Amino acid sequence: MLPLSSQSALYGAYVFAFAAAAIVCFATVSRTRQIEDEDTRDGLRWLLLTSGGWAAAHVGYLTLPTVGLRYGAYVIGLVVGIASVGPWLYFCSAYTGRSIHRNPTVRRAFVAVFIVIIAVKLTNPIHNWYFVAESATTPFAYLEMRHRAFHWVAMGLAYALAFVGFFMLFELFTRVNSDTRPLFVLIGLTAIPVLLDVAGAVSPYVLDITYSSIGVAAFSVGVFSLYFDQFQFVRVAGETTDPIIVVDESGDLRDYNRRAAELFPALSNALDEPLGELTPELLDAVDDPESILEIEDGDTTRYYNVSSNPFTTGSAQTGRSIVLTDVTHREQYRKELESKNEKLEQFASIVSHDLRNPLQVAKGRVELAIDEDEIEHLEPVVRAHRRMEQLIEEMLTLAREGVAIDETEPVDIGVLAERSWGMIASKEASFSVDTEAGLRVIADPERLQQLFENLFRNAVEHGGGDVTVTVGPLDDGPGFYVEDDGPGIPADEREQIFEAGYTTSTDGTGFGLAIVSEIVDAHGWEIRAAEGTDGGARFEVRTD
Repeated sequence: MLPLSSQSALYGAYVFAFAAAAIVCFATVSRTRQIEDEDTRDGLRWLLLTSGGWAAAHVGYLTLPTVGLRYGAYVIGLVVGIASVGPWLYFCSAYTGRSIHRNPTVRRAFVAVFIVIIAVKLTNPIHNWYFVAESATTPFAYLEMRHRAFHWVAMGLAYALAFVGFFMLFELFTRVNSDTRPLFVLIGLTAIPVLLDVAGAVSPYVLDITYSSIGVAAFSVGVFSLYFDQFQFVRVAGETTDPIIVVDESGDLRDYNRRAAELFPALSNALDEPLGELTPELLDAVDDPESILEIEDGDTTRYYNVSSNPFTTGSAQTGRSIVLTDVTHREQYRKELESKNEKLEQFASIVSHDLRNPLQVAKGRVELAIDEDEIEHLEPVVRAHRRMEQLIEEMLTLAREGVAIDETEPVDIGVLAERSWGMIASKEASFSVDTEAGLRVIADPERLQQLFENLFRNAVEHGGGDVTVTVGPLDDGPGFYVEDDGPGIPADEREQIFEAGYTTSTDGTGFGLAIVSEIVDAHGWEIRAAEGTDGGARFEVRTD
């Protein structure tokens, strides 16, 4: 038996530990108002209230003057203690963004199990399945509770459910790529009472009661005093798959989730570094809320709207969270709409200018034919109508097909070019394919044939009826060229020739090369005009 002074000191330590745990839990309840999410706030508040009541019941069990009062306080502690498992799971489910805590089936199952356990505890004096109360003198005089099998079944279930909650937290921390060390520190604090529970079952010098309320007090102190801002970040980051970055009031990097690290590799292992040095383009986007951040993500370009919100602890701002919302589909639609509007403007210009000229010619000639009764005036009318028909046909081609392509397949460039040349009505012009082996590309055959036909017509139109046209592979990369021995294209016009409506020929429509450019863009290729081997025009299409 311990000396009397040691018994008194140990007794005082027990009372102090549980009283401190109750005070910490109750005092921390008011701080849950800092938690923005209602369900998370409610879960933690009730966890603190039940754990505080559990610890307070243990204080009554140790200090009340009569055996009956101590017995009653212990039973109250058992009831409130098992009740704390519900708020713990509610908190973990809500904090991690799950909906388990709102599932009616889960709620009913938990209440049913809770009622069964409470019924056994409250009727224990009848059957003694849960514990037997006896007076003890070691380590000091107190009412000893010798636990029976049902106690360990209930404790095993409670700790299993508590582990489920910890797993939810760990999974969330891992998913958002947050540092899990603070979580393990808190788990370590709450695990200490478990060791005391085991020690109480095997050692006469440790009371055989449940110490979990002390662990909850340690958890609450850890959350609110040490890691509250990080717990806030992890909860917010877990609600979305969007990239999230947290900086402090000085602009230094505090945290980020996995998606942010994928977009900005410079963030990795760069905590406490200025964000402006790591990703200056992101900081520029934050300062300009109207801007859209364009990021190359693998083989695709994605667009993000960047927003910044204050990150607070209580009423004090400790930094800000930067959220990138993916608006790629919206931005692509906007760009597509802008492209269509540009085409409409081009068509309006062509209709008002290019179609008006031949229409006026036709009108004037018809009036002369009527006045002078001369049929030769109708020949220019036929030519004017033919030109208007060609303009309308090519405008419709450009408008209808745009940048869309159908299914692609491997296409032999030489074979397709030969077939396309057969569609060109020019007996004097000559054609050759400058390749020994079959050059193949992945393309829409019909659109690619249209590309060749337009380039061949352009060569005949500008190079004359006896022009020579050659098709072959590029020497410096995947792709092909179409070249003629005509007069060529002036260097200062090689960019403009692909614009709709641009032509240097009186008979040209200005749409042939614009359609070629659309087909190239539709395949994800590039085209440029250059000087040919013999000074003629050369068009190089790069297919990589």
